[in-house]
Amino acid sequence: MRLFIAIELPEPLKDRLERLKTNLPGATWTRRDTYHLTLRFLGDDIAEARLPELRAALAAVQMPAFDVTLRGVGRFPPQTRRPARVLWVGITPNPPLPRLYRAVENAVTGLGFPADDHDFSGHITLARFKSTQPEPSVEAFLKHHADFRADPFPAGAFHLFSSALTPQGARYAALAEFPLTFA
Repeated sequence: MRLFIAIELPEPLKDRLERLKTNLPGATWTRRDTYHLTLRFLGDDIAEARLPELRAALAAVQMPAFDVTLRGVGRFPPQTRRPARVLWVGITPNPPLPRLYRAVENAVTGLGFPADDHDFSGHITLARFKSTQPEPSVEAFLKHHADFRADPFPAGAFHLFSSALTPQGARYAALAEFPLTFA
């Protein structure tokens, strides 16, 4: 199974992200139903037999709920010397989000999953590029949407998702929900 852990986005925020889509050459835009904030990708070939231990370890993550605010747009890789592979919407720095990431990371590495080899960079993927595209178009998009900001939303839970890759794009299914506590 292909598995990842993420925070779901509320429907009004998905509507707002949809309005950022433009006719950008070479862009494959994220489908509305697949917007999420990834906390941890677990892998492409996880045995279904591991689901009970994953659910138990993630259920042990105890944190208060917190607000998440989307702000700004960017690209991976960040250097303009190389073609963009991903366009994203950023997250306003907020200490509870990296704390949740670390708690999830500790839970999964405690089960023997390899440690994440990237620093956490909270973002929502807007589009991907499979081939080289005109950089001026990407840079114009980034400049035009540099001031993007959305109202905060409460992160009241995180989820374990499966992901099936199809010719029409990835299809996600929530396998478990892990509530965060509200004060």
